[in-house]
Amino acid sequence: MHSFWNSRMVAIQGWLYGIRISAFSRTSTLRIPGLLGRLASIPHIRNTVPVQLTVAQITERLLESYHHTGGINHLDGKNLPSKRGIALISNDLLRLLFPGFFDEQVVHSSELKAGTAHLVEEVLVTLEAEIAKSLEYSPPPELRSPKRDLRPIARTYTLEFLESLPRIRDLLQTDTEAAFNGDPAALSKEEVIVAYPFIEAIAVQRLAHELYLKNVALIPRIMTEWAHTRTGMDLHPGARIGSHFFVDHCTGTVVGETAIIGDHVKMYQGVGLVARSLAAGQALRGKQRHPTIEDHVTIYAGATIMGGDTVIGEHSTIGASVFLTTSVPPHSLVVQEEANVKVMSKKDRERNSTADFIV
Repeated sequence: MHSFWNSRMVAIQGWLYGIRISAFSRTSTLRIPGLLGRLASIPHIRNTVPVQLTVAQITERLLESYHHTGGINHLDGKNLPSKRGIALISNDLLRLLFPGFFDEQVVHSSELKAGTAHLVEEVLVTLEAEIAKSLEYSPPPELRSPKRDLRPIARTYTLEFLESLPRIRDLLQTDTEAAFNGDPAALSKEEVIVAYPFIEAIAVQRLAHELYLKNVALIPRIMTEWAHTRTGMDLHPGARIGSHFFVDHCTGTVVGETAIIGDHVKMYQGVGLVARSLAAGQALRGKQRHPTIEDHVTIYAGATIMGGDTVIGEHSTIGASVFLTTSVPPHSLVVQEEANVKVMSKKDRERNSTADFIV
């Protein structure tokens, strides 16, 4: 075996040494002689000298860009919340909500009290600092006048937020039950929590919603966009979502800021609860732009429901790929009937090239 690999290495080295590069004017051609002959060649490779820039020159070019393209700079302004810091805090909050599921090591019940207290203290310190940055950047209207020290307010906000964790856990318990009961592929509730991206997405949204209600700027959206990148589901922190919520498969689902979702609502991948038109831009801020979904509604994959005045009545079912801009009464079944699907033999279609093919 040893001699076999030695002979292989000799053959490979000989082949590599046989590669020659011939330069013609400003282009080069790669030729591989030997057993392969001239089967492989790569023409038109530029034989140019690379431009050598110094760090000082690169810095000057960036500074020039900062001067001319100022819309994406944040210089000499307020210290913004840290995206990385918020991501770490979000992960710690998941550990508090689901002890043992988001930890690297086993959490023993005998150590639960001490471990929880330590983690709560860590989150209190780090989140308070980020909320203080947020309040300094954009204080809520009630805190803008007269000017005051915002750090004690940041601590109060953080403590009130942490106090809401047991209530959020109660809601997440219903979401977990809805996911397990609504998906025959689920092996256990443990699998739902540890593996389903939906649970992580809705947990972060419910956390972020608490801060959104306090008019804390930036942090709620950073949290939900962190979850968005990890799960593929875009849940705005402003959306009001009831209990026993479940989105199967989760990918591509979008729920807008002013959407209202009742209890026991089930959705599938690619559902959009979106605004009808955003042409007015910032003039629409604070207005109801997204639909209301009442209790016990099921919305199948790819359905789009638009508009702040659109209400889906309770116990309704919205079929796949339906596009809705109007309200439907309770106990409705909404399906898409206009699309035509035709199935034919490929051989028949080849014989009759003028055959219609409708999808």
